[in-house]
Amino acid sequence: MHPASSASGRCDTAVAAWRLLDHPFYVAWSDGTLPVAALADYAREYGAFIRRVGAGWAAAGEPGIARVEEAHARIWEGTFAAGLSTTVSEPQVGAVADLVALADALFADPATAIGALYAFESQQPYTAQSKLTGLAEHYPQLPAACAEYFRIHRDDFDEPALLAGAMDRLSLADQARAVAACGRMSRALHDALTGIYAPYAPAAGCD
Repeated sequence: MHPASSASGRCDTAVAAWRLLDHPFYVAWSDGTLPVAALADYAREYGAFIRRVGAGWAAAGEPGIARVEEAHARIWEGTFAAGLSTTVSEPQVGAVADLVALADALFADPATAIGALYAFESQQPYTAQSKLTGLAEHYPQLPAACAEYFRIHRDDFDEPALLAGAMDRLSLADQARAVAACGRMSRALHDALTGIYAPYAPAAGCD
């Protein structure tokens, strides 16, 4: 965690309020109760956001990382989505469409791109490791290549550290914009999972 008064520390607080590992979708994945059809929906829908991560890094002034992330999006499509017999398309789930629209808006400006990326990248090593474990333990019927995108990201703590440093060097006004963008993106990422999970979530109150 970063100092609570810093921009990155305020972003940590925003991210914690919408921590993705606590979402029922990822909990079900970890427990092996998430249907393969839900994984396919996730690969198809969420992939539209993954396609846009490179644009965020370009706006943040990191063209080299942007190119790497564009390659990672192709890995998502060619291994994870393909292994689930689906293809990435523009989202049909409303909350995912909202996430993509927000990413397009926030990734168009350096300060908001840094904050929005931090909401995603600071969680990705942890979610990637959780997904890898879930795939290995509960979904042996899927091609091993489905895990490739997550293997790449499970130890990637350098990118969130880079973003935190960049954020804390912004002007005070831009720090405020970055933190606000982080909060909005954190909520949107969480809501997107809710939208994808909705058809598969256990009905409330059922025994």
